[in-house]
Amino acid sequence: QVQLVESGGGLVQAGGSLRLSCAASTSIYSTNDLGWYRQAPGKQRELVAWITRSGRTNYGDYVKGRFTISRDNAKNTVDLQMNSLKPEDTAVYYCNTKIWSSTLGYVDYWGQGTQVTVSS
Repeated sequence: QVQLVESGGGLVQAGGSLRLSCAASTSIYSTNDLGWYRQAPGKQRELVAWITRSGRTNYGDYVKGRFTISRDNAKNTVDLQMNSLKPEDTAVYYCNTKIWSSTLGYVDYWGQGTQVTVSS
């Protein structure tokens, strides 16, 4: 069973910081790459950051230099440290993993999402 549970969202002023955490089931955490997406009202869901099992990372251009994704092997979590937040970072943030199916190809699994609101 795929379990992804996000935490850490909230309201922050522009320029502030937040840290999001995604707790994954043990089997998922140890065998899959994991990442964060976000979706603002009226916009498409977009990639924020991605981290492989080996620790390689990838970021959306709009967060490079401000956000950092990391894995905590002791807690089976993928964390997203968000600094220098801007009002345009306001969105629901989702944890994601992609699992291969021989019949469906890669299938997306999502957490329930956590709201991040940045006030100006």
